[in-house]
Amino acid sequence: MKKLLLLLFVAIIQVTSAQETLDLNYYLPQNITYDPNIPKPSDVIGHEVGEWHVTHDKLMFYMQTLAKASDRITIENRGETYEGRPILLLTVTSPKNHANLEQIRQSHIALTDNNGNTAALDNMPIVVYQGFSIHGNEPSGANAGLAYAYYLAAAQGPAIEELLDQEIILMDPSFNPDGLQRFAYWANTNKSKNLNPDGNEREYHEVWPGGRTNHYWFDMNRDWLPVQLPESRARIESFHKWMPNILTDHHEMGTNSSFFFQPGEPTRVHPLTPKINQELTAEIGTYHAKALDKIGSFYYSEENYDDYYYGKGSTYPDVQGSIGILFEQGSSRGHIQESDNGLLTFPFTIRNQFTTALSTIEAAKNMRTKILSYQRDFYKDTRANAAKSKTKAIVFGDSKDANKAWHLAEILKRQKIKFHELSNDATINGISYKKGNSYVIPMDQKNNRLIQAMFEKRTSFTDSLFYDISGWTFPMAFNVDYSELSSLTNAGPEITDFNPLAGGADAMSNYAYLFEWNEYYTPKALNTILNKGIRAKVAKAPFSVEGKQYDYGTIMVPVQNQELDAKALYDFLNEVAQESRLKITGVGTGLTKGIDLGSNDFDPIKKQEVAILVGDGISPYDAGEIWHLFDQRYDMKITKIDTEYFSRVDLSRYTAIIVPSARGSLDKKIAEKIKEWVKNGGTAIGYKNSVEWFNKNELIKLTLKKDSLLAKNISFEQKEKFFGAQETGGAIFEAKLDRSHPINFGYKNNTLPMFRDTNVYIEPAKESYNNPIQYTNTPLLSGYISEENLKLLKNSVPFQVNRMGQGRVIVLTDNTNFRAFWYGTNKLLMNAIFFGQSM
Repeated sequence: MKKLLLLLFVAIIQVTSAQETLDLNYYLPQNITYDPNIPKPSDVIGHEVGEWHVTHDKLMFYMQTLAKASDRITIENRGETYEGRPILLLTVTSPKNHANLEQIRQSHIALTDNNGNTAALDNMPIVVYQGFSIHGNEPSGANAGLAYAYYLAAAQGPAIEELLDQEIILMDPSFNPDGLQRFAYWANTNKSKNLNPDGNEREYHEVWPGGRTNHYWFDMNRDWLPVQLPESRARIESFHKWMPNILTDHHEMGTNSSFFFQPGEPTRVHPLTPKINQELTAEIGTYHAKALDKIGSFYYSEENYDDYYYGKGSTYPDVQGSIGILFEQGSSRGHIQESDNGLLTFPFTIRNQFTTALSTIEAAKNMRTKILSYQRDFYKDTRANAAKSKTKAIVFGDSKDANKAWHLAEILKRQKIKFHELSNDATINGISYKKGNSYVIPMDQKNNRLIQAMFEKRTSFTDSLFYDISGWTFPMAFNVDYSELSSLTNAGPEITDFNPLAGGADAMSNYAYLFEWNEYYTPKALNTILNKGIRAKVAKAPFSVEGKQYDYGTIMVPVQNQELDAKALYDFLNEVAQESRLKITGVGTGLTKGIDLGSNDFDPIKKQEVAILVGDGISPYDAGEIWHLFDQRYDMKITKIDTEYFSRVDLSRYTAIIVPSARGSLDKKIAEKIKEWVKNGGTAIGYKNSVEWFNKNELIKLTLKKDSLLAKNISFEQKEKFFGAQETGGAIFEAKLDRSHPINFGYKNNTLPMFRDTNVYIEPAKESYNNPIQYTNTPLLSGYISEENLKLLKNSVPFQVNRMGQGRVIVLTDNTNFRAFWYGTNKLLMNAIFFGQSM
């Protein structure tokens, strides 16, 4: 015991000493020389690595300076973040390879193509993509990148020269520039001269929303597959340009943890990932273990983390013949903090990340031909399996919404998946597909497994715990129809020039203009129209006029009594239609089959002024998804009101207030203020866990279904897994729709796939017409849910609306805007906004 205490004391002294006498040698391998002409980080950024948290501007400047000084490094800017920061990529290799880089790249890509079997591997460099700090408040990775880039540029001797001859290193110094900048500001502005390791110190408690996310508060490590964000699109383009053999993703975890490297939990690997992938990952892991042993750092593997959802950086490569590796370092969350393992300093966390960055490229060098062979064989096997499959193609589309289908095709394009036009209008498996609104994906292409991962439905699993979502079937996320095809008969030409869809107003009218509510961008169009002061109405019943059928939710814009004359109105609506990629039809009569255009079944629509509650107690993820939807997709202003000052705000100007999922308990005063505002005509919309808060504070009266699950024959060791299995981490369920209800305007089918990641269940109302969205008796479409929760979900309702005074209170238990790629249910929120008073 005394010996253990002595070792712990020595370790604490060493860690503290590393902080107080910090220099670059703390990180760098010794017994080698470094080129004095290469600037050290401190020469450029003004402080030693780990002394302060590097801001993104300093990180960027150092990488640019390094590229100018070293013939081993080139640098490129692949675009900008939402906040205008460059998205950099360094290419590091020997000068000899740089002189022949494009030929090397083409030869490497050939490994994944049909002629890859003949490629010679003996002299082919291996490609390693190393990315740092996709979560901005997990900064040890990006800070380690300073020392790592210096090492790659400045280290001298036969070992580094041989390594750079055999490798192309793609270094992404900051996966998340905006988040890194936000967190560095927090940590640095709260740093004391006398470093304070007390966990209660403000330095270790960021203000809402924290630095983890990007500008719109998205967790970008979930966007590798949907690619909805600019940072993701840049790195996916680089990935497919090079098809790297190894991709590393440097993260941080809880302060009391040590260091994790993959492989993860053996039972939580996606079935489309080959077994050999995990074997190679484990072999690479031996290099990490050896390197960490050498510096005395503790670590673990094959626990906690999984390889299931292909939208994460460490798993995305696994479905494409690459090897993804997750690193998780116990976080100091600032400069120094007490932990179960002693004092944890920022430099110590950086050193572990630096060490495993080196061990990765050492493993890549020694395993080069083995890993290159694996990549070649992966695509050979993929093509062989595709050729044997009975499914030769997948067709998808929406006969009334070309834009949703287009955006799904856009993701395919970014993922380098080939697709074709639909040759002609067709009815397949009883579903109508329209040419121009539909696409055909041949299965016989090199990304066949990626296509399977995006389109498959899976409801049985070997493990009931998931680190992330268990279901993400893309056509369901977009709510488009899709069918498997046994031939390519319906495939037209391959689409190579993929351009945005066109819209417009067909002809000038002196009577009225109509557009159905089905198209994805109709909310954008309606908002623009209302903001112009133009009157518009919504149809509460179907009708037909001048030979065309119009569905529930059709928008009518009268020509008479508008602020614009007939010609100016046409020009304005034509511009709106072009910008919103939809068709607006001019009609010359109000006489219809069904409700006439002058009917009281056309409700007037008010201009909307929307606010959203943000701040402490609110999930930044859910709030950010809504903010992004309004700001980026629909060009609609939304006012973010913080919980801290909500009680002081005059709400009279707002027509709708959204309360995203609440992570904690919100002040009862907020509920009372919202209640009074609703009574005066406002529409309050509550999401997910906020539904329970609405119910508790009598904003709405609901009967919530609760489980009575008791642990039986469960040991203490099994306790965590027992309760973990009851989490609904993210799966897809089928709901039936009453399309005549305003919440469902714009949906053509009688069922809708809904994404759910909560365990909030509402009993249906007694009157059937008050249950316009209701889960079916067999609702599970894709993903995992426990048997107990499935029983609760069956026939429950994810939506309810109650009147309160002159206003409405609307609740939705499900996330209709999940991670910006759940296009299929975005319309539900817009319906609540624009048509809430008709409910």
